[in-house]
Amino acid sequence: MSTTTLHTIAPERTALLAMDFQNGIVPLAPDSDALVERVRGAIADVRAAGGTIGYVRVAFTEDDWTRVPGTNKAFTAVAAAKMLHHEDSATRIDERITPEDGDIVVRKIRFGSGSTTDLHQQLSDRGIDTLVLTGISTSGVVLSTLIDAADRDYRVVVLSDGVADPDPETHRVLLDNVFPTRAHILDIAGLRELLRSA
Repeated sequence: MSTTTLHTIAPERTALLAMDFQNGIVPLAPDSDALVERVRGAIADVRAAGGTIGYVRVAFTEDDWTRVPGTNKAFTAVAAAKMLHHEDSATRIDERITPEDGDIVVRKIRFGSGSTTDLHQQLSDRGIDTLVLTGISTSGVVLSTLIDAADRDYRVVVLSDGVADPDPETHRVLLDNVFPTRAHILDIAGLRELLRSA
């Protein structure tokens, strides 16, 4: 699945986002150990090429829970159950892809990576214009972040083997029919080739 119209990539203006790879979410992905290992390799490739690595996790403070309005269908239940407290182990980034000094790390309280964080300001400060998306789930954080990033005029790449969803059919439809209208679809091997030729 390396076919894409993307022929070049500038590592110094590129950030790979590892989204929702946290202890309470990783087990929801099909073949999660293999997924994390693939993403770990992609992180190493981007880092070695001089790109930026960003981590996004979903986690709530007590105040965050109280501010979720009843109109929010998805997160009302999270707040009511007091799930994903920011200090719980479930919200910690998987130790196999632990952030390093200089990486971007943000904590979000909705599906998308940017709507409740300063992620885009941090990316702008580093001159980033290309985002490489990995994450769990394809229909959650990846979809929301992709649409927001496309609207903000980033060049967006979705790593087809770096995203996963609990629902295989939803995952397939998004990768095959929805994402290609807004992003370049590339596998991790294809990204590695682009980085090597940069």
